[in-house]
Amino acid sequence: QLQLVESGGGLVLPGGSLRLPCAASGFTLDNYAMGWFRQAPGKEREWVSCISLGGRATEYPGPVAARFTVSIDNTKNTVYLEMNNLKFTDTAIYYCAARRGRCSGDVADFGSWGQGTQVTVSS
Repeated sequence: QLQLVESGGGLVLPGGSLRLPCAASGFTLDNYAMGWFRQAPGKEREWVSCISLGGRATEYPGPVAARFTVSIDNTKNTVYLEMNNLKFTDTAIYYCAARRGRCSGDVADFGSWGQGTQVTVSS
């Protein structure tokens, strides 16, 4: 059974950094695209990164492209989201998600989701 477990969230100061792991089980990452999304209170879930082709392809939306980096450790079957220069507006629950094939920024294209990890940026 495909399972995703995020961790690494917490409280961080503005300008700080966090790295969020997403451990995958029940499947291998080679044939899947792995997306990261976030959802702030009262807002829709939004896409923040995607990685596919075993780590050879990455995509980001414009607003986070300069600050967020997604990567894969295939030996651990784990996807990472590294976030730098964090801002108050990055506060949200962060989710990883899986879909077969190519990357997408559309929530509806991903069928498997983790439970999420809370990231709070506050002084």
